[in-house]
Amino acid sequence: MAKRTGVDKWLFFTTLLLVVAGLAMVFSASAVVAQERYHSPYIYVGRQAGWALAGVLAMLALMQVDVARYNSPKFIYPALSTTMLLLVTVFFFPGSHNTHRWIRFGQFFTFEPSEIAKPVLVLFLAWFLQNRLDEIRDWKTLLRAALVPVVFMVLIVRQPDLGTALVLGGIAAMMLMLAGMEWKYLAGAVATALPPLAALLFLVPWRRERMLAFLNPGADPQGAGFHITQSLIAVGAGGLTGRGYMEGMQKLFFLPEASTDFIFANIAEELGFIGAICIVLLFVILGVRGLRAAFRCQDPFARLAAFGVTTAILLQAFFNISVVLSLAPTKGIPLPLISYGGTSVFCTLTSIGVLLNITRQTE
Repeated sequence: MAKRTGVDKWLFFTTLLLVVAGLAMVFSASAVVAQERYHSPYIYVGRQAGWALAGVLAMLALMQVDVARYNSPKFIYPALSTTMLLLVTVFFFPGSHNTHRWIRFGQFFTFEPSEIAKPVLVLFLAWFLQNRLDEIRDWKTLLRAALVPVVFMVLIVRQPDLGTALVLGGIAAMMLMLAGMEWKYLAGAVATALPPLAALLFLVPWRRERMLAFLNPGADPQGAGFHITQSLIAVGAGGLTGRGYMEGMQKLFFLPEASTDFIFANIAEELGFIGAICIVLLFVILGVRGLRAAFRCQDPFARLAAFGVTTAILLQAFFNISVVLSLAPTKGIPLPLISYGGTSVFCTLTSIGVLLNITRQTE
């Protein structure tokens, strides 16, 4: 039986440091744009602070809730149904930038259902797989496990948001591998997914332009390659120690999405290589402590849930930073706890609240 202990303090304080760093960098990256659009430099950071406060309070509350409470059809089925309903509901709201990703209430409140799909998927797979570890080599069991992730991914691709769909696929694949899925099934799934993925990447004009820009951003620096070109300029301009906090130049209407998808480029420009590495190290600490909790936990549901939550955060951080450094094609994936986006920071903090409760039960 697992020994009851306090929460993992390394994980707890690393999370808080990332939240504080995120608020500081959101303000730096968004102040000029907020002043230009709303005549106040505090609009974006104020919204983010409100979501972050709500998320921290939820995290503190969920730290006290035994993870076993989620290990029940009475929780899993309503959570799945609600998430599916929200993912469908977005299509009935007006689109933004040719996408349908947000449910909007008024001018200032928006909610992105694809963010809640990540923790719900983790808890569903943990619940489904815990009692089927001996059956995981059966392809019928794998198909049943894959049904929910595939439905989530199809709905999210339709928004369209291919990046988040790929993150969900990565989370599902890694949790299934932890549960004992054979490599041949993973290879088969990848081979099956490659043709539709290639179609989504190369038959959709704007995605094809992004892929070509990734391969050669200098070919069209003012067009398809603009995002990554400006990102690399920001990263390079930071040098070792950076220009100084609030002193970045690329955020001044050069670097697109400076407070969201490309906030890491602004960090590198203002805080330099040292500041960027500090952020990376915080994610490494979070990942190490999360995986430590997963592999030291004796309960299969808690082990799978801890692994899934940690994997979700690390995958997003890896993809976001890779895009900023031109190691991956441009995708709209936020940097967890750092990027501007209320739903993202709130859902990430609630997930970490569940993870912190699991750390109480590790040996």
